[in-house]
Amino acid sequence: MELQGPQEGLLLRLMDAAGKRSRVLANNLANQNTPGYRRQVVRFEELLGAALERGENDLSAIQPAVVSDFDTKSRTDGNNVVPELEKSASQENRVLAESYLTLLEGHYRMLRDAIGLQR
Repeated sequence: MELQGPQEGLLLRLMDAAGKRSRVLANNLANQNTPGYRRQVVRFEELLGAALERGENDLSAIQPAVVSDFDTKSRTDGNNVVPELEKSASQENRVLAESYLTLLEGHYRMLRDAIGLQR
């Protein structure tokens, strides 16, 4: 028996992606001076959007993926971490995580109201 509905499961995976992205961004910053290091990025929202565009109904199989960034230009030492980019991505991720949390709180509030629970 599944205890969570599809909306709740998706919101929890979005929260998981934001948490994973936060760790990846911190790791990128920690390795900004490591020769040959390739920055990592977390792809989830893009995968979700592509699945929705294809008309897929079951999104449960889509999971956050950590991939190497080969688009950002590397320095002469082979490292492609740009601290300003990581900080900007971190701020964007924080906004996303807060948005996902707000949606999840609203979802739980509606469930609570639907079953008549008082605060």
